[in-house]
Amino acid sequence: MTDLIQTESADSADIPAYLKTLNAAQRDAAVAPDEVPLLIIAGAGTGKTNTLAHRVAHLLAQGADPDRLLLLTFSRRAADEMTRRVQTIASKVSARHARLASGGFAWSGTFHGVGARLLRDYAQRIGLSPDFTIHDREDSADLMNLVRNDLGHSGKGKRFPLKGTCLAIYSAVINTQRDLANVLQSNFPWCAEWENELKSLYLGYVEAKQAQQVLDYDDLLLYWAQMVGEADLAREIGTRFSHALVDEYQDTNFLQAAILRAIKPDGRGLTVVGDDAQSIYSFRGASVRNILDFPTQFTPPARQIALEQNYRSTQPILAVSNAVIARAKERHSKELRSERISSEKPGLITVRDETDQATYVVERTLERREQGIPLKSQAVLFRAASHSARLEIELTRRNIPFIKFGGLKFLEARHVKDLLAILRWAQNLRDRVSGFRAIQLLPGIGPKTAGRIVDHLQNAAPGCELLAEQPVPEGAREAWSAFAALIEGLRQGADTWPAPLGSVVLWYDAQMDRLYEDADVRRSDIQQLTRIASSYPNRERFLTELTLDPPEATSDEAGVPLLDEDYLILSTIHSAKGKEWNAVTVLNVVDGCMPSDMATGSEAEIEEERRLLYVAMTRAKDHLDLLLPQRFYTNGPGGTGDRHVYASRTRFIPSGLLNAFAERSWPPAPEPPGLQAWAAQHPDASKPPLDLAARMRGMWK
Repeated sequence: MTDLIQTESADSADIPAYLKTLNAAQRDAAVAPDEVPLLIIAGAGTGKTNTLAHRVAHLLAQGADPDRLLLLTFSRRAADEMTRRVQTIASKVSARHARLASGGFAWSGTFHGVGARLLRDYAQRIGLSPDFTIHDREDSADLMNLVRNDLGHSGKGKRFPLKGTCLAIYSAVINTQRDLANVLQSNFPWCAEWENELKSLYLGYVEAKQAQQVLDYDDLLLYWAQMVGEADLAREIGTRFSHALVDEYQDTNFLQAAILRAIKPDGRGLTVVGDDAQSIYSFRGASVRNILDFPTQFTPPARQIALEQNYRSTQPILAVSNAVIARAKERHSKELRSERISSEKPGLITVRDETDQATYVVERTLERREQGIPLKSQAVLFRAASHSARLEIELTRRNIPFIKFGGLKFLEARHVKDLLAILRWAQNLRDRVSGFRAIQLLPGIGPKTAGRIVDHLQNAAPGCELLAEQPVPEGAREAWSAFAALIEGLRQGADTWPAPLGSVVLWYDAQMDRLYEDADVRRSDIQQLTRIASSYPNRERFLTELTLDPPEATSDEAGVPLLDEDYLILSTIHSAKGKEWNAVTVLNVVDGCMPSDMATGSEAEIEEERRLLYVAMTRAKDHLDLLLPQRFYTNGPGGTGDRHVYASRTRFIPSGLLNAFAERSWPPAPEPPGLQAWAAQHPDASKPPLDLAARMRGMWK
């Protein structure tokens, strides 16, 4: 803490104007020398994005070239926000630095987005076609299924894992870099008997991708990591970047950490920001070990700076959040604190069952709305999407609008995938999945003809793919000729982007009434896609970044209110990370749900469940309620039927923490009236009761 105290006591006249809004720890992180790697441990709500943006602005002020800064985030929106903040800060440094930042940063984006660009730059040197296309998860699963069927696995007497499971296993192997047997035993034990068949499936899948010149989501990291595994290429790529700054480092996986160590082996110029207490994405391959072990992975060791001043939550909320995470087995030490004093303790509410839980949420939500807290400023969080089912029914019955995060994504809408398939296929005619989908949009052409066409094109010599001459039914010949001309026009690339998309939209619009009953509703998504496309410099960047970082909105979601309406937020805890609300209610804070009974097989899983509760609690700014249903329904053994479960408070809130909560039951039990008042209301209470039983017997004597 010595450095922080010295910084705080420094004469404010010595601090540049653009740094004066930072607190001592933030300022220390912003100006830290780059001779050794820097780990900024940023607790929830401590202004990590603002701190990282000031560090970038400070590097510019020190003479860094913006074209040699590598800014890695986990979403394109986060990268855009970082760039916007740096531009604002740079304008306070000088007019020259404002100009430097005004053009943005050439190498700002997600790991996957930057990886895709580097792979195109080095494609010829690593045996890739520069025109490769990128499959999203659904396209990858479809290709996996094609190979699965070709190998005869779909016809086995005992059911072989479905395409989604096969892809999930493959992805886990790639991102964790563990062998298949290990992944099967620890994550997919019910599939262990198929280990040899899965190996042959994955070999066929890789060969199919290479033949079709496509990469999947995981390939972008795998190829990048393999590329910088070569010493010469690692040095060459590393020298392109004077500094590498990484946000949300706790969410990185094995490959991402390996890439950073390869391009910055001594750690010079490397800054990572994150919070080990918010590492909750192991199911995506993220490893908390990356941030826990970071300081000792370099020589000399990394410098560590902890941001502990929280600007989001009240002190009582932070007190219980700190207490929950303090019981973690291993963590970077920090203690969040807030100047937002409040007398309101977080609530620990016991309810009888899920029905009462839903009723409590509705009544408390409406009560807070009457107190001036809009529905949009309130959120209900839960461990799994299914946990909100009873609440959704009650909200609908009471006519309370809501949006649920974690639902259908924009690119999962069929009409959007149709349009993107056409663009991808025009870019790479060997992309079998995109071609198979695009061709079947034509009237009179089904799967058999589409399969024959993509096979012919894949077997054709490079440069000899003649679309117009492909065999199609006579009734579809005219439509096919027009479509082939459209694709050829896109391939020639004569028009400036996004004009080529306009020609595709025009063609597709003529098909929509035939393809969809609700075509008018879907057209609004196509218009949105056109607006999004106009913000990209070319088709290649548009397809790459939209696939890797898609928007979440789609008009296919039923019941989504207009943006100018008020609505309650429902969200899984995973989807809520990085967000904040005035009032937060967390459902099912009981053992079996938190931790999930599916995530207690190892100490590592239990520790991640603890961090999940911590993330949920630290989303709240002013009001926090944790709900404890005494009983709830869950799937029975083997997923058959339902069973009633009696619950106990989560193990993450032991009895020693209860004083920090306001405990109560709901609905409250009615208080019995005083004895005298009761006697006054019941004057005959002292008389002996009527013996009606004797009368009944007397009727028969």
